[in-house]
Amino acid sequence: MKGFSPLTAMAIVVANMVGTGIFTSLGFQLMDIRSPFVITMLWLVGGVTALCGALSYAELAARLPRSGGEYNFLARTYHPLAGFISGWISVTIGFAAPTALAAITFAAYLSATFEGIPRTGVAVGLVIVLTVMHCLSRATSGRMQRVMTVLKVGLILLFCALVGLFAGDPQTISLMPQIGDDKLLFSGAFAISLIYVNYAYTGWNAATYIAGEIDDPQKNLPLILIGGTLIVMALYLLLNISFLYGAPMAAMVGKIEIGFVVADHAFGEQAAGIMGFVLSLMLISTVSAMTLAGPRVLQVIGEDFSTFRFLAGVRNGVPVKAILFQSSLAILFIVTGSFESILIFSGFVLGINTLFAVLGVYVLRYRKIGEESHYRTFGYPLTPAIYLSVTLWTLIYILINRPQEAWVGLGLILAGCLVYMVTTRAQFNLIVARDKPAPPTL
Repeated sequence: MKGFSPLTAMAIVVANMVGTGIFTSLGFQLMDIRSPFVITMLWLVGGVTALCGALSYAELAARLPRSGGEYNFLARTYHPLAGFISGWISVTIGFAAPTALAAITFAAYLSATFEGIPRTGVAVGLVIVLTVMHCLSRATSGRMQRVMTVLKVGLILLFCALVGLFAGDPQTISLMPQIGDDKLLFSGAFAISLIYVNYAYTGWNAATYIAGEIDDPQKNLPLILIGGTLIVMALYLLLNISFLYGAPMAAMVGKIEIGFVVADHAFGEQAAGIMGFVLSLMLISTVSAMTLAGPRVLQVIGEDFSTFRFLAGVRNGVPVKAILFQSSLAILFIVTGSFESILIFSGFVLGINTLFAVLGVYVLRYRKIGEESHYRTFGYPLTPAIYLSVTLWTLIYILINRPQEAWVGLGLILAGCLVYMVTTRAQFNLIVARDKPAPPTL
């Protein structure tokens, strides 16, 4: 059966990345940082970190070509337990939480345009509609994702152009460093803000989740991961400069619907309503991409572990059961969780996941696994080291400054270990019972 084309896979990468984080996180960053230079450096550092991660993942995917992302990488690099924990994270929050956040943001932007609509109901409705669409067929999923991603990128460029050309009250901003900026760059506030930025860049690894369904993955995956990340990095820098130019920083502090706030100041209330609606449409692509990519990981986990066998069901090449399961969890997050807690909690756990995956590049080279692959990480060994350093730095700051979310995340990982032990013991007992000779008949 024909797989996803490189263009579709790159669209999935771009759509996974461009979504909740870029349209919400600036408000949280401005609570502690009011320097345009430092804000720009945040997004530049986050982009370079994501690019280093993508370069490292490209080698992992070339050496270990199979759908599943970190689940596949960790299981084959370290131990089945590491892969199981990664899969456990994917099953519980890895995709459901970001899907919920994107849907919540969609509803926030839409409600800013149409006052009085129920945010929770709108977010849940979006997840349900896209779930049905992606359950139809692989061709429908791929075609819909390409169209929606092209529309998203086009709308972002249009938004930036309109702010740059027609902003009614443009702000005077300087991207050059000011006195005190050097201290901010190495402060706890910068590290905490980098959590939101790294979350915004989450998704650069999305193509590895469907590696087994991409045409010629060993050749195309490096180009897909690197190309998609560079496109998003450029879009993010452009968007943040537009945000800072279009509205005063004080007006954006603590706000989720940043794009609407900027449009309100730049064009007026009526135009802002139209722009808020347009921005909400872009977030549909993000929810769609996660609904497409995430269940492929759950499917692979279901194929390997009997505990999750219910996730392995496929119809017409589509993991329908996994899609339904992930969407159900996303709806649960929407109904019960708060935006910021979901973001930090999921960002912490997913950061640990990717940290060990990138570390696997060194392990694979040492163990000489997948040596037949022709792709090697550009800038090795420095490139993976940059990603590991920045990620570890942010994880430590989350543990210190947001201990509640961090310890809940560590508890989730511990629960995965316990489930693995119970699962493997049950499988071992079944094997022993199967192979035990039958008692002699009298």
